[in-house]
Amino acid sequence: MNYVLVVDDSLVDRRLAGHLLEGSSEYHVEYAGNGIEALELLDARLPLAVVTDLQMPEMDGMQLVAAIRRRFPAVPVILMTAHGSEDIALQALTVGAADYVPKSQLVAELRKSVADVLAITSGKHGHQRLWHCLRSEELQYELESDVRLIAPLVDELQQLAGGLGIVDQADRVRLAKSLTEALHNAIRHGNQGLPPDAAAAASPPPWPPTETDDSRREPVRPCARHVYVHALFSPHEARFTIRDEGPGFDVSCVPDVTANPVHLTGDGGRGLVLVHLFMDEVSFNSSGTEITLVKRACRPAT
Repeated sequence: MNYVLVVDDSLVDRRLAGHLLEGSSEYHVEYAGNGIEALELLDARLPLAVVTDLQMPEMDGMQLVAAIRRRFPAVPVILMTAHGSEDIALQALTVGAADYVPKSQLVAELRKSVADVLAITSGKHGHQRLWHCLRSEELQYELESDVRLIAPLVDELQQLAGGLGIVDQADRVRLAKSLTEALHNAIRHGNQGLPPDAAAAASPPPWPPTETDDSRREPVRPCARHVYVHALFSPHEARFTIRDEGPGFDVSCVPDVTANPVHLTGDGGRGLVLVHLFMDEVSFNSSGTEITLVKRACRPAT
C-alpha cells in the first residue's frame, strides 16, 4: 500500500503529524526518527511523499532534503518548520523541498499541503499528451474567477515545462506550487478582494475532488472579474504572466524572505514566499495587478 513517510526525532510531534494525515483511503503513514532511518526506508520502498522536521540528530532535515533530491528525485519533501529554524528551512527549500508548513499551523495546513503535492505528482488530471515532441509554445487564457480552474491549468502548464526539459520531476512540483499560489492570489486577493486569512480559509480541496471531497467543496464565489494568463515556453525557459482585474496592491510591501527568513514561520504571505524561492525570476507591475514568473531550464537545451 502507498504510504507517506513522517520524519521527526520527537515521538510526540511525529505522532501528531501522522495523526493529522491518517484517515485517507489512498495511503497510510510510516515513521522515521531521523534522516538516516528515513533513507533506509526509502531504499526499501519509495513513499508518495516525505514530511520531515528540520532539526534532528545524525542527519537534519536540510541534509535529508538534499539526499532525497539526489537519490530519489521523484519523491517530494514537505518541511515542518519551527520558530528559530527559518535559516535552515530557507536552505532546504532552495535545495529541493516542495513545500513547508510552520509547526504552529500543522493542524490547519499539513493535510492540505500533502494533498496538494500528491495531486500534482499523481498524474490524475488526465492530460496525456506528447509534450516531448514540442519545441516551443505560447498560450493565453482568460479565466473566470473560479478556483476550480486552477488545478487543471497548472497541470497542463507543468507538463509542458517538463516535456520541454525546463523542469525535472522534482521541480515540476515546485513549479506547480508557484503557479498555484500566484493564481490563487490573483483570484482571491486580486479579483475577490479577500484578505490573506480569509483567502486561506476559503481554499478548495485538492483537484480533482473525490467522492469524499464533495461535501467539503467550496461553493463558487460570484465575481465578474477575470484572470489573464500568458505562458511562453521554449527549451530554455518558461515565462508566465498572470494579471487580475482587481485594484492592485503596494508591491513594496512584498517581503524579501532571503533577507529575513523569519517570514517562513509568519502568519501570512506563505504563498509568495514559495513563489520567490521556487522561481528564477519574480516581478510585479507597478500597480500590483500583474506578476511575471520565470523558470529557466534545469539543463542546457539540446
